[in-house]
Amino acid sequence: MVPRAVFSGGNAVRLLRGGDELFPAMLRAIAEARHQIWLATYIFNDDPAAIEVADALAAAAARGVQVRVVVDGFGSRATLPTLRPRMCDAGVDLVVFRPIHRWWNWLQPGQLRRLHQKMCSVDGDVAFVGGINIIDDRIDQNHGRTDEPRLDFAVELRGPVVESVELAGRAVWSRAHLGQDFREEVLALARAAQPMARAKRMLRRLRMPNLRGIKGKVIDLPPVRAAFVLRDNFRRRRTIERSYIAAMRKARDRIDLASPYFYPGSSFRSALRHAARRGVRVRLLMQGKLDYRFAGLAARTIYEELLAAGVRIFEYTPAFLHAKVALVDDEWATVGSSNIDPLSLLLNLEANVVVRDADFNNALAAEFDRAVAVSQEVDPKLRARGVEGALRRGFVAWCAHVYLRIAGATGKY
Repeated sequence: MVPRAVFSGGNAVRLLRGGDELFPAMLRAIAEARHQIWLATYIFNDDPAAIEVADALAAAAARGVQVRVVVDGFGSRATLPTLRPRMCDAGVDLVVFRPIHRWWNWLQPGQLRRLHQKMCSVDGDVAFVGGINIIDDRIDQNHGRTDEPRLDFAVELRGPVVESVELAGRAVWSRAHLGQDFREEVLALARAAQPMARAKRMLRRLRMPNLRGIKGKVIDLPPVRAAFVLRDNFRRRRTIERSYIAAMRKARDRIDLASPYFYPGSSFRSALRHAARRGVRVRLLMQGKLDYRFAGLAARTIYEELLAAGVRIFEYTPAFLHAKVALVDDEWATVGSSNIDPLSLLLNLEANVVVRDADFNNALAAEFDRAVAVSQEVDPKLRARGVEGALRRGFVAWCAHVYLRIAGATGKY
């Protein structure tokens, strides 16, 4: 009953490491925009790197481009007073997903379900999806400036998959806005959901030798298969989780997975254990430098279970880990916003891109190997301390259960 990832061919996918690579690419696309820009993010900060993006969006709106931005009301609440006049005065349509003005806003239903997506589409020609917020890599909102940039990734997309990103941007903006474009958005999503219409559009694209990029430039696209995968609280509740599990169950050689917040459910852990026991090399890259201590405690309560099955676990210590990526064998990879924890897999709005391509897989594998090389491996003989270990596991499980029930999540995790 869970919708599966729908792949399209004829895409170009480029891996981007951190804001140092993402923001220049986004700024170039925004500067060349002619019609529409859709951007959704959890955090839109007010540091110099973020302000440069905000000013580029404002400049695009000032020259007549329709610019629509949606930010999360919790993740961006501290910077909205700075961002609103800077962008809205220039014509940017900025809306807030579930705003939080006063403490009693938390009493409203659904407030624990946040917008955690990070995506941007420009003119339907190029899109950016990943785990990178609009914030400098060397700034942490809780810990201040850091010496090393956080480890994070995004992808630049061209080709048929961009349409799905644009539709998702329209949907989440309209959902936050609930204004005059909501009816138009519903109709657009209905049209996109018609299998025959989608098949005809795909056939037309496959007959084309290339696609046109921004400013009408002709861009040759390699035959990369890619799928844009959403998690929402309607029909696609567990789509991202199931995409991971389906890939891991078919793994033959390796599974490499990085996630800063890692507290998977029983099915996910079972897939990891079974893969390791049948001889697949399974490596997990976790936070070594913690930004939230409880998140680190939650991940470490399940180390023993996974280590006993043969899973290797590494903790990344040079900087904060924010990457949410995975590789399975030589041709399956994903980059996105979804952590492997209850908040991402059961509550928040998330967006990932799944890529089936050997070259992209190799590029991401090289980045993963570099990160592992500077990380500390957890002792495979690690054992929790009897009663203390059991109490920690029970405490974390109880907290997760209570949080999910308060948030309205149902079903087994």
